[in-house]
Amino acid sequence: MPRVLERVRKTYASIGSFGSEATPFYGLSAALAITGPLMVGALTGRAAPGAMIALGAFLVAQRAPEGPYGAQARNLGSAVILVSLGSAFGGLLSGHPWLSVLAVPPVVAVGSAVSWIGSTAGLAVLLAAVRPAGSGIVYLGILELIGGLLFCVIVLAPWPARRLRPLRDALADAADAVAGVLDAVAQEIGSQDAAPLEAVEITNPELAAVVHTIDWEDQRRAASEALTEARSTYALYRTGHGREEPTRPERLLDALSRLLHETVALRALIEAERGQPPHRNREWELEAHVAIAALAARLRLLSEAVRTAGESPLGAPLGDLDSAAIRRLARQSDRIRRAGMAGDEDLVAVALIDQIDRAIDRIAGGVDSARRLVKAGLRLGFGPPQLPTPHPVSAWDRLVTAVRTRSPAFRQATRVYVTAVVAMSLSAALHVEHGQWMVITAMLSLRGTYGETIDRVIERVIGTGVGSAVAALLLTLAPDQITTAVIVFVFALVAFTLRHIIITYWFLFGTPLGLMLLDFSTPSNWTAAGERIGLTLAGGVLTVLAVRLLWPAGHAERLPRQLRALLGSHANLVRATAEVVVGEREQLPHDLIVTAEENAEDVADTRDRLAHERVPDHQRIRELRTAIAAAHRIRDHLIAVGRMTREHGADSGPVPEILDRIADLLEESAAVMADPAPEPADQEGPSTEERLDEEFAALDEHLAAIARRRREEVKAGVGEEAFTPLRDTLLQISGTRYALRSLRRDADILVTNTLSAARPTPPEPAPAAEQKPGEQLQETG
Repeated sequence: MPRVLERVRKTYASIGSFGSEATPFYGLSAALAITGPLMVGALTGRAAPGAMIALGAFLVAQRAPEGPYGAQARNLGSAVILVSLGSAFGGLLSGHPWLSVLAVPPVVAVGSAVSWIGSTAGLAVLLAAVRPAGSGIVYLGILELIGGLLFCVIVLAPWPARRLRPLRDALADAADAVAGVLDAVAQEIGSQDAAPLEAVEITNPELAAVVHTIDWEDQRRAASEALTEARSTYALYRTGHGREEPTRPERLLDALSRLLHETVALRALIEAERGQPPHRNREWELEAHVAIAALAARLRLLSEAVRTAGESPLGAPLGDLDSAAIRRLARQSDRIRRAGMAGDEDLVAVALIDQIDRAIDRIAGGVDSARRLVKAGLRLGFGPPQLPTPHPVSAWDRLVTAVRTRSPAFRQATRVYVTAVVAMSLSAALHVEHGQWMVITAMLSLRGTYGETIDRVIERVIGTGVGSAVAALLLTLAPDQITTAVIVFVFALVAFTLRHIIITYWFLFGTPLGLMLLDFSTPSNWTAAGERIGLTLAGGVLTVLAVRLLWPAGHAERLPRQLRALLGSHANLVRATAEVVVGEREQLPHDLIVTAEENAEDVADTRDRLAHERVPDHQRIRELRTAIAAAHRIRDHLIAVGRMTREHGADSGPVPEILDRIADLLEESAAVMADPAPEPADQEGPSTEERLDEEFAALDEHLAAIARRRREEVKAGVGEEAFTPLRDTLLQISGTRYALRSLRRDADILVTNTLSAARPTPPEPAPAAEQKPGEQLQETG
C-alpha cells in the first residue's frame, strides 16, 4: 500500500505529461460546437436531440488534429465518418450485451493499433451500444453526424485567412532553431569552464538561459527535429507536385539545412583550433564570437518576418554591423596568417583559423540568400484537393509481419482486446448499468509499458473520481438546462484549451464534461456518480492486471535488430563520406542522413520504453543513452568532413582509407551482434583497430609534410593568398584531422555500448519466498 501511495504522489507531483502550448481557438471552437446544440435543444424543448448533436461534436473534437488546414480537414472528416458509422453500428448492438462483447473489443483493439482511427470509433460504438433498446439507430447516427460536421465547420472557418500559418510557424521555428545552433557555437569560442555556472540551481526558469550555457547537442538535435517537422508540414500542403522548380518554402528549407551543416562544420573547426591554438588571441576570439552572434541575430529577424508574414522588419541586406564584424574578423585572421608565414605561429593552427574564416563567410552568404527568399514572399498556390491514397497490399503486408513477428504494436492491440473482452463480459454477466466506464478506463489507460500504464491509471481514476463528483454536484445544483449548458461551455473551453499542455487538466475537466453531456437530458444523482467512480476503479484494476500478467511488450527483444540497423546505417553514411572526399559524390545524400537519424530515434524510443518497465535495466538504459549520443556526434563529424573537403583536387592522403576502416569497424560490430558466437577463423593481417592506428599515423605524417612544403612554397615567393594545391590540401587536412579523430572515438563508444546493450535480458529474480529450501541452501553454500 505505501508503494501505491508513493506512486500516486510522484504521478501528481509531475502533474501529467507536458505538451506544446495552449490552443485557445481550438478550445473555443469545441466549446461553441458542443454548447450551441445544448442551448438550442433546451430552448426548444428538445434537449435529448441537442445532447446527441453535442456528443457527436465532443467525440470528433477529441481528435485534436495538427498541421495545415488541409490535413486537419482530412483528419476531422475521417473522425466524422467514424463517429457516424460507429454510432450506427453500436445502435445495432443496443439491447444485446453478449453480442456487444463479441463486436466491440475488436473495434477498440484496431483503434489502439491504427493511429488515424484511435479511440474515436471505439467510444462511438461503445456509447451507442449501451443506449436503451429501441432508440432510433439512423436518427441518432444522423444527429451525431450533424454535431461532428458542426465542429468541423467552426474549427475550419478561418482556413482562407490562416491557411499558411502552420507552415509559417514551422519555417520560423526551424530558423530559430538554426539560430540557436549558431549561438551555441559562438559561446564556445574562447569560453571558460562553465561547470560552476551549470552547478547553480535556478528556481526562475527565465534566468536559466542567462546563467546556464547553451548545450550544443541539445540545440543541434532541436534544429534537426525542427527542420524535419517543417519538411513534414510542407508536405502536408500537397502543393508543388509535378513541378520542376522548387517552391520558395522548399528553397528556404534547403537554405536552412545548408546553414545547419555549415554550422556543424564550423564547430568542428573551432574544436580543432581549440585543441592546438597558436596562442590565446583574445582579439580574434572576440571578433569571431561577435560575427557568429550577429549572424544568429540576423537569422532570428528572418524568423520573425516569416512568422508575421512580413510585418516584422527584415533588416538591411547583409552589411553594416554584420559585414563589419566579418571584416574585423578577416583582419584579425590576416594578422595571424602573416605571423604563421613568418614562422611565429603554427602553420596547422593558422590553416584552421583560415578555414573558420571561410566557413563564417559561407554562413553569412547563406543567411543573405535566405533573406532574399523571405523578402520575395513565401506564397503557395491553391492546388487541387488530393485524397490520401491507401495501399492495401502494403498495409496487409505490415499486418502479416506484425502478427508473425509479434511486434509491440500487435501485442499491445491484443492486450487491449483481451482486457476489453474481460471488462465487457463482467459488465454483461453482472448486468452492470454503467459498465461502459470500466471498458473506457481499460481502453484509454492501457499503454505499451508498465510505468506509463500505472501513471495513466492513477491520473484517470483520480480525475474521473473528482470529475464525477463535480458533475453530480453541478447537475444537482443547476436550476435549469440553460445553466448546465453554460457550465458545459466553461468546462469544454478549459479542457480543450489546456489538453496539449498537461493531460491531467483533461481528466479533471474533460471527465465532468463528458458526464454532463451524457446526463444532460436526464438529471444525475450521487448514486450514479458513485457507481461511475467504482467502475472506473474496477477498470483501473483490470488495466493493471493486464499490463502485469499478460505478455510483455517485447521492446527488449527487438533491440538487437534496431542496434544492428543503427550500426549499418551509420556505416553506410561513413562510406558515403569517403566518396565525397575522393570526389565521387558532391555531398552527403540526404536520405542516408535521414535514415541514420530515424534509426537512432528508434533506439531512443526503445530506451524510453525500457525506462518505463516495472523493473528497469538501468545499466542498459545508460548504455543506450551513451550510444545514441555517440551516434548523433558521428553524424555531425561526417557532415563536418563532407563540408570541409570541398576542393576535390586537393591531396586527401589517407582520409578515405580512414573512413573506410571506421565503416568496417561498424559493420563488423553489426555482424558480431547478428552472430555473437561465430566459428573461429584464422586472422590474416592486422585487425581493423590496428589498421586504423596505422592510417592515423600516416595522416599525421601527411599533414606535417604538407605544412613543411607549404612553408617552403611561401618562402619561394608564392603569395600567401594564392590558391595553390598545397594551400588547399593544408586547409582540408588540418580541418578534417580533428573531426576524424573525434569520429573514431565516438565510433568506439557506439560499438562498445551497442554490443553491451544488445546482451540478452537477464531473467527477473524470483522472490525469496518462492524459492525452494534446497535452492536457498545451494546459493548460501
